[in-house]
Amino acid sequence: MLYPWQSQDWTRLNDLRAQMPHALLLQAVPGIGEVALARTFAQALLCESPREGHFPCGTCGACQWFVSGNHPDFRAICPEALAETLPGAQARADADGDKKTKTPSKEIKIEQVREVIDFASLGSHRQGRRVVLLYPAESLNVHAANALLKTLEEPPEGVVFLLVTTQPDRLLPTILSRCRRLVLTRPNDAQATQWLMGEAGLDAPTAAAVLAEAGGAPLAARALAEPEERGWRDWLLGQLAQGGAIDAFACAEQLHKGSLPGVLETLQRWCFDVLAERMAGAVRFFPGQSQALRHCGDATDDVRLLGFLRELAQQRQVQNHPLNTRVLLEALFLQYKQLFGGPASL
Repeated sequence: MLYPWQSQDWTRLNDLRAQMPHALLLQAVPGIGEVALARTFAQALLCESPREGHFPCGTCGACQWFVSGNHPDFRAICPEALAETLPGAQARADADGDKKTKTPSKEIKIEQVREVIDFASLGSHRQGRRVVLLYPAESLNVHAANALLKTLEEPPEGVVFLLVTTQPDRLLPTILSRCRRLVLTRPNDAQATQWLMGEAGLDAPTAAAVLAEAGGAPLAARALAEPEERGWRDWLLGQLAQGGAIDAFACAEQLHKGSLPGVLETLQRWCFDVLAERMAGAVRFFPGQSQALRHCGDATDDVRLLGFLRELAQQRQVQNHPLNTRVLLEALFLQYKQLFGGPASL
């Protein structure tokens, strides 16, 4: 399945068929349909009766196996925590662990990569290509990344690796150097807003607002429009708008059982807009909050904002491995509160 804004990317992918690289890295902002594009391309590479434009036919034996998640020449791997979002993915719990009592892993582990290496070393069942889809590539732990690197250095004949990432800076430089990188197109605002209005049933102002908050990514915007998401996010935005009057401990209490990546992302984007308002008089993510952002910006300075943004960026690097979410959020919201009172620390 392709989204309306992916026609150009589909053409670019198929232009590579004549000299197909052994490893493709699809780089995207999260929430623009990057996994759907990768899966459709994988299916097309395996399809035995492709339609015009190299689209998979959907009816041949290969396509039916692919859709059912049973194609012998296709493997998809992802972290256990994302297994439900990637059909047919190999995302098993540790063999010596009880899956019911363990928190699903947010990493791709070396055992999963070893299974893929074994798969890649075998011959094709259908006398065609074999395809490996790996998402998100940045979730490879160190051991898994090094194991995959060895295979990418000496790729098996007829195997195509499709790596999908939204954080390429977290990948090993050696893995990046062995992949052909394709930066996927972000839809324009008019196209994305129109899709949101039709797909999610949003009115134009709401669609535009959640699209801005999602950084222009329509699938992420559709998720942000869900009532369960809007509840805690709107409450948090109300707290952030208070600047130095924010109740840091109430924020930590209210949010520590929820999505830490979502909280960090909202806090990071809010602070980015505070800085943007100060420096350029314009905002990106929360245009409907311009007055509150301006008020916050007037009560702080660029040095403190940039320092706090660096701290948030560091925390996002390890957001899937917090030692204590509540303590972390208390510390971050107290730092946010201090942005608007007292001198900047040097």
